[in-house]
Amino acid sequence: MTRRYRTVFLSDIHLGTKDCRADFLAEFLRDVECEHLYLVGDIVDGWRLRRSWFWDRHHDEVIRLVLRLARHGARVTYVPGNHDEMFRDWLGLEVAGVRLAAEAVHETADGRRLLVVHGDEFDSVVRYARVVALLGDRAYDAALAGNRWFNGIRRRLGYPYWSLSQWLKRQVKGAVAAIDRFEQALAGEARARGLDGVVCGHIHHAEMREVGGVLYLNDGDWVESCTALVEHPDGRLELLDWAAERRRSHAAMRRAVPA
Repeated sequence: MTRRYRTVFLSDIHLGTKDCRADFLAEFLRDVECEHLYLVGDIVDGWRLRRSWFWDRHHDEVIRLVLRLARHGARVTYVPGNHDEMFRDWLGLEVAGVRLAAEAVHETADGRRLLVVHGDEFDSVVRYARVVALLGDRAYDAALAGNRWFNGIRRRLGYPYWSLSQWLKRQVKGAVAAIDRFEQALAGEARARGLDGVVCGHIHHAEMREVGGVLYLNDGDWVESCTALVEHPDGRLELLDWAAERRRSHAAMRRAVPA
């Protein structure tokens, strides 16, 4: 069944890593039609690809499906993040129908103006302590390796995907406080510019809520949460949780199997 949206926002796909759920994203993109597609940073993980190479057919398919949307008339805007910062040298160029920009302002069908940025500019660790950021990235790799092992066992037992690493992150008070500071900073930037809201990624934490009178929208990631932000034709915004949809489908299939 074709899913028709006015706009789709995706970020933190991290193509080039074993933990990228490119298979889930390809499932989502196969049946999507949209007028606007925003790639909100960390689409390709240049940090990881410098250390080791990983690229499978699902990664190829994600690229192919994005380019198909561009060929079919979608306006595709790529806002590079910190992991794909090498593309910041190409800002202002358009390649195969994909326009690269440092940021964008998107106007919804109902007239709201949203700042679109990756968000690493508002992360003091990434901006001012790159060595610490790289060490943190290694620790995150270890957490994702545990998540991969955990879900491998779940898959063999017949259970669907569930993010252990994301659950652990939410239990750490320091991480929760950092997320709140990030949300406040991004919302403050949108408010200072006289905009109605902000769309970002970077922290791998999908969220849609009002912060200080403006709309804060984080479209999540395709490593842990597997979420996308979409705009419907009437301007309504919605966070889609693809992993949750797959779990519901899995549960329905199990119920349909006769005992």
